[in-house]
Amino acid sequence: MPDQPAFATVNPYTGRTEREFECVEGRAVDDAVEAAHAAYEQWRAQPVEKRAEIVGRAAELMAERKDELAALLTLEMGKLIAQSEGEVDLAASILAYYAKNGSAFTRETALDVGDGAAVIVHEPLGVLIGVEPWNFPLYQVVRFAAPNLVLGNTILLKHAEICPQSALALAAVFHDAGMPEHVYTNLFVSHDEIARVIAHPLGKGASLTGSERAGASVAEVAARNLKKCVLELGGSDPFLVLDAENLDRTVAAAAAGRLGNNGQSCVAAKRFVVLDDVYDDFVAGLRTLFARLKIGDPADRSTTLGPLSSERAAAMLAKQVRDAVDAGAKIVIGGGRPDHPGAFVDATILTDVTPDMAAFKEELFGPVAVVYRVADDNEAVALANATDFGLGGSVFCADPVRARRVADRIESGMVWINHPTSTRADLPFGGIKRSGFGRELSELGMREFTNAKLVRTFPSDAPLGNVAG
Repeated sequence: MPDQPAFATVNPYTGRTEREFECVEGRAVDDAVEAAHAAYEQWRAQPVEKRAEIVGRAAELMAERKDELAALLTLEMGKLIAQSEGEVDLAASILAYYAKNGSAFTRETALDVGDGAAVIVHEPLGVLIGVEPWNFPLYQVVRFAAPNLVLGNTILLKHAEICPQSALALAAVFHDAGMPEHVYTNLFVSHDEIARVIAHPLGKGASLTGSERAGASVAEVAARNLKKCVLELGGSDPFLVLDAENLDRTVAAAAAGRLGNNGQSCVAAKRFVVLDDVYDDFVAGLRTLFARLKIGDPADRSTTLGPLSSERAAAMLAKQVRDAVDAGAKIVIGGGRPDHPGAFVDATILTDVTPDMAAFKEELFGPVAVVYRVADDNEAVALANATDFGLGGSVFCADPVRARRVADRIESGMVWINHPTSTRADLPFGGIKRSGFGRELSELGMREFTNAKLVRTFPSDAPLGNVAG
């Protein structure tokens, strides 16, 4: 029998295990795939407007249950309560977006072929498996699930082991919105069982947000079984500061971009690339903001820095910082773990990180900022691109022409100018290089798991032309 993950709510602030859940495996997993396929045959036959109506009702229920859902996010992974409420709002907006626009996004597209007619019909594929992480337990699920549910696919969802109650609460939202049974199914399964679902003949695709290792594993199984997959695998996003204009705002944006979700975001600003004449003032300003942070209970609205998601995550990040310092990096502030119970790591600023250090290459997933000094725009771009990741990035500059010129040279799936990398329902989300491939959100998010089927029509008495295969 494969090792099973411990699906459990462990409060990262207290370390106390609140609830535990059993996994399913083997035949029960096959049964779930088969039930989802049977549901797909009925679900895809519903008018898109009916599917959209149910997804829209889920958005309403999510808004109505905002307090309950936000409390679960804070309990399970330590997110500050105001940010948990913001995540609920964001997830509800994504559901509402696809409820409103799904019908237009699935409308057939006519082609200008000159003779006869030709259209592209956008059809669902079938049963999809979603593998989602813990850091945004609602948002990252709905950005995958919402467009596909409106499209007519059915969803099997394997959530992270540390947020089972959030997973169940989201499944309840879909159920109570009127989603037919087995259209959206939460699965508490081991990592080994994910491969079983992808390989199943009735499984038609997989989407994963997570680590490079997990993404490579899913992609390997999907490729071996000729299945489509979409991967979002994190990043080491650069934050470029090109001038001193509005520096207070830039520093505030840097702190927000690094510390949101206690620093545990794939698109968090992680590498701050600052021109020489701004560098000292930028570092001093960022240090001041980091020094003002108050650690504590994430459910307390006066807390401004909560715990990491787990003790394991905190210990790993602290080790990465120690290794960098041992290799010659300098600490501006922080650098350790506070004398406080819970999975806390000091808000930390590192400088003098060099390419031979692990911290130069690794994603630091928590409240640790690495600041680099550069001489000019060319050096800034070269450093921004000196990473295996390519998810997001930011450019701060008062000159919009210069900012755009630099942004166009950054190798990533997203670049935001004069704002930290962020997300909205109507904007595509995804990366390149080792940050993965494919896009979620916007209309593009509804195109990943579709059959773009050509239907070509001639009059019944039209002459036959060349036939090629």
